Amino acid sequence: METPIYDFVKEYQKKGTVRLHMPGHKGSPFLGCEPLDITEINGADDLYHPQGVIRQSEDHATDLFGSRTTFYATGGSSQCIAAMVYLAMLHCKKRQEKPSILAARNAHKAFLHACALLDLEVHWIYPEEEATICACPILPEQLDGILGSMEVLPFAFFITSPDYLGGMADIKGLSQVCKKYGVPLLVDNAHGAYLRFLSQSLHPLDLGADMCCDSAHKTLPVLTGGAYLHIAKKAAAPFENDGKNALALFGSTSPSYLTLQSLDLCNRILSEDYREKIVGCQKKIQQLALKLKKKGYPLQHFEPLKLVIEGGQIGISGNELAETLRKNDVEVEFADEDHLVMMFTPETEDVAFEKANMAFPPIIPRNVERQKTVLPPRGEQVMSIRQAMFAKRCTVKIQQGLGRVCATPAVSCPPAIPIAISGERITKEMIELFLLYGIEEVDVVEGG
Repeated sequence: METPIYDFVKEYQKKGTVRLHMPGHKGSPFLGCEPLDITEINGADDLYHPQGVIRQSEDHATDLFGSRTTFYATGGSSQCIAAMVYLAMLHCKKRQEKPSILAARNAHKAFLHACALLDLEVHWIYPEEEATICACPILPEQLDGILGSMEVLPFAFFITSPDYLGGMADIKGLSQVCKKYGVPLLVDNAHGAYLRFLSQSLHPLDLGADMCCDSAHKTLPVLTGGAYLHIAKKAAAPFENDGKNALALFGSTSPSYLTLQSLDLCNRILSEDYREKIVGCQKKIQQLALKLKKKGYPLQHFEPLKLVIEGGQIGISGNELAETLRKNDVEVEFADEDHLVMMFTPETEDVAFEKANMAFPPIIPRNVERQKTVLPPRGEQVMSIRQAMFAKRCTVKIQQGLGRVCATPAVSCPPAIPIAISGERITKEMIELFLLYGIEEVDVVEGG
């Protein structure tokens, strides 16, 4: 497959052209990558008004993902989430004085930022059963009941799948419900770009989503920040007509050409034998899973390229396990009191699988009473998200936040899922969860 962006930059590098343009390093290899780092010079195209090499490359990505249109982004899924929400609002069939969107409670804080900027009202869906802050399983029957009871329908339904713990939503079932009510389905598929390239696709586009975003850099060989915004072939509206403007609204006017080149080169990798490589990676993951089970580790394995150890079941926190692995030069994606999350890709070498296995000692289960990191009950929303985020604020110790109104979502990344929603009154349960995640301070609204 052609790689027009990369080919253009390599040719430019070979010419030895005098660089009287940005960036300031002028191609001098301080890090080593600078000769390939350029700006929107003649022939390099413009990410938000592509007519040349970028457009050609995005067309290749569109074919690979089977979308109506696939757009590149260099600001990660955070940029794409905001653009996706904006597009759904823009094409809403029935204009509302205060636009509202329905969302599963484990949304990334980038979703909150978008809602604040667009001044949206969010109707949160909480799982019917006890769940963690990272997981929010929403069943089609639950969604059907909620939409069926609403006097004014939201302009979209937003859900995260896969979630941080590898949980996969029933996108096909949820899509059928959304179509029944004429509500577009938006999926934060940040962790699942590779799902299109399984032996049988599990990508949201192929399961009925109207729009979704992928963090290409999370699971594909792409530099950090590389992402896709996909418009499905059967999307409920011509979202693609405003796609570039939406991305430009929330993105930098100086997109990284290093990241664009990696997206471009990834097309070639995906077009060759990537499906076979994923199958091989899955087999290695399954082998490692068997070894860990024999050592006594309970595994939660929903998503094909993740392994999640449920340390809480054996009285060992995920944080403890992460520290043990760190001492053996193994760094995991995420850990909290209950879970340890490991992410693999076809680029994970055989030696890495073996090293990971050796880093886990055989364990003896402990009977230790620990508080689970459960999702706090729904809080009292006393201000809109926008009002809270734009209000005067002050920083207080977590214990002093009881009863105060949360201004900005204080949460680490990962998982970047707000414990308290901006505008919510902070409760005792929220404070306990803040402390479990090591968060000692929170921004609250002055006087609130």
